[in-house]
Amino acid sequence: MSASSAPLMISVSGVRGIIGATLTPQVAVEFGQAFGHFLRTQNPGRKSKVAIGRDTRPSGPMVFGAVSAGLMSVGVDVIDVDVATTPSVALFGRYLKTDASIVITASHNPILWNGIKFLRHDGIAYPPAQAAQIKQIYFDKPWKLVPIEHLGLLSTDSRIHAHHIQTVLQYFDVRGIAAHRYRVVLDSVNGAGCIGTPMLTGKLGVELIHMNGEATGHFAHTPEPTKENLVTLADKVREKRAAVGFAQDPDADRLAVVDENGTYIGEEYTLALCTYARMLTKPGSVCANLSTSRMVDDIAAKFGQKVFRTPVGEANVASKMMEINAVIGGEGNGGVIDLRVGPVRDSFLGIAMILDLMSRTGKSISQIVAELPRYAMLKTKFECTPQQSAALVEKVKTQFADQKLDLQDGVRIDWPTGWVHVRQSNTEPIARVIAEAADEQTAQSLVAQVQALR
Repeated sequence: MSASSAPLMISVSGVRGIIGATLTPQVAVEFGQAFGHFLRTQNPGRKSKVAIGRDTRPSGPMVFGAVSAGLMSVGVDVIDVDVATTPSVALFGRYLKTDASIVITASHNPILWNGIKFLRHDGIAYPPAQAAQIKQIYFDKPWKLVPIEHLGLLSTDSRIHAHHIQTVLQYFDVRGIAAHRYRVVLDSVNGAGCIGTPMLTGKLGVELIHMNGEATGHFAHTPEPTKENLVTLADKVREKRAAVGFAQDPDADRLAVVDENGTYIGEEYTLALCTYARMLTKPGSVCANLSTSRMVDDIAAKFGQKVFRTPVGEANVASKMMEINAVIGGEGNGGVIDLRVGPVRDSFLGIAMILDLMSRTGKSISQIVAELPRYAMLKTKFECTPQQSAALVEKVKTQFADQKLDLQDGVRIDWPTGWVHVRQSNTEPIARVIAEAADEQTAQSLVAQVQALR
């Protein structure tokens, strides 16, 4: 399936499509109108207000303009917060007491893509029922255009980065971290993290070496923060003898880590390190999605705590965290959530928490990682339709019916030796098969058993 033929993806994660193909100005206008109509049904009798931010993609201003026009045409006020990270927009919308927020982003997808992510007043993505309602409104098109005296108004607010940084840093020993004068290499991939992250690290007394730090949206490499895409970051950490390397994705809600030796620690270790950091200061329940490493279970168990598993998607993790009052949560893709800051994945939080862990323990990243449990994880994916993915899930359920199954999101099979998770992506026309075991050979064997059923 080529990029140009990829369908418009509409899910609980919002809308994603190819600019000029499936995500056109007309589509963006109509999603703005659909979301505005949805808000008016949720808040009858009063005018709604929405904050909108965007990542740095060149198509961002166009999509922002179209979505904003759609919202204002049905009587919704818009606050433009310009280029900002997804967690920044989520937190700032709460601060401004808006009825909702929107982020114009396609996260880690290539530059051809863009998207529209809808967030509730509290910064959480809408749950499946309401996401489905917004989708149906888009297809039914029941909205009415308002007369000029009721049009939505457009305003701007530039306080977003300062607010986010202040919200995060109030929970950390800033002076203690700053005393170490850590040298940090940061790869912001020319995305939304370029603006606020240097402000954050400056407050933490970090000597920052910023790679791909211009907010152009022309990604210097494939934007997903995986090992093969961060070779240059690893080299720079070694060259500069830095204490740690961090990599963000384009909307900066995810964080990957490179240790002081230039070794890619990866996204799975982000939540593991932050779980360890939180357990040291406030032991409590942990939440993680079904595709996240067992490392967090082992770390939590050392402190007498339990991990609660959820379907993939930060809204699912955040909702469970609020339900059980978890002290830390997130996803194995480098997304960390701390409800004290907000119910969203946040790379600013991850950076502060990992630097605080280094400061608190007096250890390097490699020393801390050496103390953590170690597993081999294999993440694979293949192009398919939702129908093909659903058929594969059914085959897996039948084939492994006598094993321990979790059916919250596709199917996850757990054995003492490891686990495998099969699911349809919410954001791309692909299925994911992820396995983890004590060694790579076992993980490959688990994936092969599933792939054989395709």
